[in-house]
Amino acid sequence: MKNLFKNFFLIILLFSSIVFSQTVKVKIIETSDVHGAIFPYNFLTDKPANSSLAQVMTYLKEQRADTNQIVFLIDNGDVLQGNPAIYYINFEKKDGIHLLADIMNYMEYDAATVGNHDFDPGPEVYNRFRKDTNFDLLAANAIDESTNKPYFKPYTTIERGGIKIAVFGMITPYVPNWLPEKLYKGIRFEDMVQTAKEWVKKIRAWEQPDLLIGLFHSGVDANYAGQNNETYKNENASELVAKLVPGFDIVFVGHDHQGHNYSIRNVEDGKVLILGTQANARTLAVANVNLEFDKHCGFFDIKEKNGEIVEVKNYPPDKDFLDRYQNLFKEINEYSSQKIGINKSEIKSADALFGPAIATDLINQIQLEISEADVSFTPPFSFNDVIGIGDIHIRDLFSLLRYENYLYTMELTGKEIKDYLEYSYGNWLNQMKDENDHLLRFKKNEKGELVYSNRTNSPELFERFYNYDCAAGIDYIVDITKPIGERVIIEKLSDGRKFNTDGKYKVAINSYRGSGGGGHLTSGAGIPKEELSKRILKSTDTDFRYYVIEYIKEKKVIEPKLFKNWEIVPENLWKKGKEKDYQILFGKN
Repeated sequence: MKNLFKNFFLIILLFSSIVFSQTVKVKIIETSDVHGAIFPYNFLTDKPANSSLAQVMTYLKEQRADTNQIVFLIDNGDVLQGNPAIYYINFEKKDGIHLLADIMNYMEYDAATVGNHDFDPGPEVYNRFRKDTNFDLLAANAIDESTNKPYFKPYTTIERGGIKIAVFGMITPYVPNWLPEKLYKGIRFEDMVQTAKEWVKKIRAWEQPDLLIGLFHSGVDANYAGQNNETYKNENASELVAKLVPGFDIVFVGHDHQGHNYSIRNVEDGKVLILGTQANARTLAVANVNLEFDKHCGFFDIKEKNGEIVEVKNYPPDKDFLDRYQNLFKEINEYSSQKIGINKSEIKSADALFGPAIATDLINQIQLEISEADVSFTPPFSFNDVIGIGDIHIRDLFSLLRYENYLYTMELTGKEIKDYLEYSYGNWLNQMKDENDHLLRFKKNEKGELVYSNRTNSPELFERFYNYDCAAGIDYIVDITKPIGERVIIEKLSDGRKFNTDGKYKVAINSYRGSGGGGHLTSGAGIPKEELSKRILKSTDTDFRYYVIEYIKEKKVIEPKLFKNWEIVPENLWKKGKEKDYQILFGKN
């Protein structure tokens, strides 16, 4: 019996040495910034689409069917905002399980990090979503102020096929710069580098994972919008963390929608693979890792790791997925196709990039009526969408108003209004000396040539279009021959009252801007960030889009027109510049 036991032990030992000397293949699949792209259908245009979670499911099944690899699935945030599908799930379908949680459970996600837009629907929605998921929601640097501990889990571990991975999640700390405090009340957002330094050694010691994965809803460009490597609470600190905090094997990024696949060396010369996706489920970021068991040391070594970007358009929608959620698809389509009124004037968001436009005047008109303010500010909320003459549907308002902003009424002085507009037009319009100059302020390289985006292959604007704020309620001109800071001349309030720089005025403004987004109030008007909340006189109790829908329902017929309260001068330069730059951006007029 003794010899029998000894022989059995030797056989087991031999078998183990054979098994654990072999390479184990691990595949980690990331989705990020899905923004409601559940079905292969664009509910904004009422047409089929070629990117969706339904198509991701096909790829997942294919990979999971390969028994020679171990597959993990993770998401990197911004799933709870973006289109009529997720809006319907959040606000119209409140009974039972949160249906996106059900979908992600069905797809068998292993972990997810919270994105900044996941706070947009408010705590009732994201807490319900968190309760209904079968996987952990992560954000180590989102701190519950009542406990001084992470509001969401800081990390999670997943074991599969003898492999243990630890997934450490963080969110961009810029949330307070964009959102009303009531959407994240009781949560503060800490610096990503500092937070990672506090956690990585603990995770390595406590969990001893075979792989440590960073899952950061934050971009890679630490120099974005005037920031740098030393900026505390940098918006896009994912690469900084990978470099400055040793211990990560792979860092998955999100937020910037760019798509990334490259490696860097950290401060201890360790290789860190950095991966990220584009938005709306257009691509997947996939890490392929070969692990080999070291029988002498008793742990796995990384023999090889590389990344790939998978184009979702190359995969058909999964039939089982579509069958399971066919009723939900039907409900969303019916919701987004609801007729809410009739429109008698074409609304083109692209026009608002070049000067006065119906698209922005309509928003300013509704903001003024709802708020009863003196002045209203708005940018174009979409780049190139059209609401034609005829029936208006709910989906049209999701094209015109992409984000779940609230409407604030704030108190500003006349000087702050003037400085706000100087800041907006300084980032928006170029100084024109003659007809050969551009109207729009484009990014240029050291040779003075236009800089083209690698992602869109089009010229990059100096500032994002959704920061091009114009005003209503005041009559003013913008002189594009003048230097930045000296362009805006405010003549009077549009109702005939005198405009005083030392007067105080009620201003209608979206919550993104009112929270400091874009810098118009802070860098432009010079109001300290901590003072902004004190300037808020009132706020809508839900998103502004809801009020616009109700406004149109009540009016039944709208015929938006130009206010003609502002103009760009000299007219000849404006027209020439507009013609040239419209051609550059859109190809025709």
